[in-house]
Amino acid sequence: MENLLVILIVTIAIATIMNVFLKKIDMPTVIGYIFTGLFISQIFHFGEHSKETLSHLAEFGIVFLMFTIGLEFSLGHMKAMKKEVFVYGGLQVITATLGFSFIAHHLFGLDVKSAIVVGSALSLSSTAIVLKLLNENNDIQTGYGRITLGVLLFQDLAVIPMLLMISIFTSATSSIGELLWHTFVSAIFVFLIIFLVGKYLIEKFYNWVIASNSEEIFLVSVFLTVISASVLANYFGFSYSLGAFLAGMTIAETKYRYRIEADLVPFRDILLGVFFITIGMQIDLNTVSHHGYIILALLVAIMGAKFLILFLTLRLFTQSRTALKSSLAVMQVGEFAMAIFALAQTNKLISNETNQILIITVVLSMILTPFILKKVKVIADLLFIEPEKLRDRAMVATKFKDHIIICGYGPLGKKMVKRFKKKGLLYVILEHDNNIVDSAIEKGEESIFLANAAQKSVLEHFNIKECLAIVIAISNDKQVRLIAENIDSFGGDINSIVKVRNDAQEEIIKDLNIRHIVNSRDTISNILVQKVIKCEL
Repeated sequence: MENLLVILIVTIAIATIMNVFLKKIDMPTVIGYIFTGLFISQIFHFGEHSKETLSHLAEFGIVFLMFTIGLEFSLGHMKAMKKEVFVYGGLQVITATLGFSFIAHHLFGLDVKSAIVVGSALSLSSTAIVLKLLNENNDIQTGYGRITLGVLLFQDLAVIPMLLMISIFTSATSSIGELLWHTFVSAIFVFLIIFLVGKYLIEKFYNWVIASNSEEIFLVSVFLTVISASVLANYFGFSYSLGAFLAGMTIAETKYRYRIEADLVPFRDILLGVFFITIGMQIDLNTVSHHGYIILALLVAIMGAKFLILFLTLRLFTQSRTALKSSLAVMQVGEFAMAIFALAQTNKLISNETNQILIITVVLSMILTPFILKKVKVIADLLFIEPEKLRDRAMVATKFKDHIIICGYGPLGKKMVKRFKKKGLLYVILEHDNNIVDSAIEKGEESIFLANAAQKSVLEHFNIKECLAIVIAISNDKQVRLIAENIDSFGGDINSIVKVRNDAQEEIIKDLNIRHIVNSRDTISNILVQKVIKCEL
């Protein structure tokens, strides 16, 4: 027990000192945690059993990360992202798997089964590191952030058939058809149980817990939800993180999503820290010294190949800048790859030496990722200059007065603009999606600006205090809340109008100084009632 406490004290001390230093030079804490793991593994020489136990604990860092990501993406949001997940993600995994498998078989002499396992594992990227950094940089809702998230979600789903593939390659009893049928039935059970509980029970359960007026009981009930969904998914042969993500998606439909997200963030970040420490513990310095050149060559080749594969794929669908940033974000190899390598080595598909070389290559690629994502915009500016027209428009200090500010240029924003034009009203559109702004400018819209209405300086720039009205015409709950808070900071004299989908979304902004909240569900029902009364239906 005393030895455990000493290890804990030393680990926390190293992590704290290193991360404080890194933060002062504006470096991500992920690096500090990974090097903390390397240092303590050299100091204390953990056995394999201890490392495995710690890895199981650390995995819940990814679980809570995926749960909070699930909170951001309801079922409706996921339907809207089907292209990013299934087209971009599917093409990335398939092309990378085929490419790496071919190279592993023909250049490195691995047999076909081993080459396919290695190739598929190398196609995966680090969900834990990339999503953590995207969240910290507030890039998760940007164009490249959505594509990156879509690719990572598909990769997490692809882990299931990859693990199944190892079972097929090593199974001497079960047939392929039997294993596939078992996986399909298990998937149906997991989805049905989680979504049925989420739809009919979870909000009632939280209402009952909230009635106790105890913050800690509510937090424990959230832990119960996350861990139960994770264990359920794992019991049926899927990853813990997939179960957590599905649980988050179901809770995203309830009124508790923001409260839960705020309560869980500290615990999520601590467990993610433990996860990154275990990543650092995987580095074997003897392997590095004996195979340094091979590891370095593999690192450059793998990251370069992953970047090129996704960049060339995305260029068929999106702008060069967006394709570049998305490809840079997922060019590393991820944590699930290490789990696949370990399982492959246990089943004699790859040697222990190959496993160690691949693991260190993966860890080094993960260490490089925070530096790449920190400079992703700088790299994009060097290679693909942002359109001059957009940059000039974003910087013009135009003085507006008696105008209407429209936040968001989706279907609703476009309809309002059409009517304002007919009436000859002065308006400006604030849109943070580069692609939408580009498209609108090409079609002749002169009053659209690339700007984030959630920033106070932006609304000051567009003279919110002298506008006739400001309308929030977007559907993302988090963005609606952030923009509404920004409007509220200017006082209650602003003529603000917010369109909400339902009572749950209205509840999110009810405490703010928003003059008019238009509930589309109530409005439609009122119109229908009036039509019935007038016999016009």
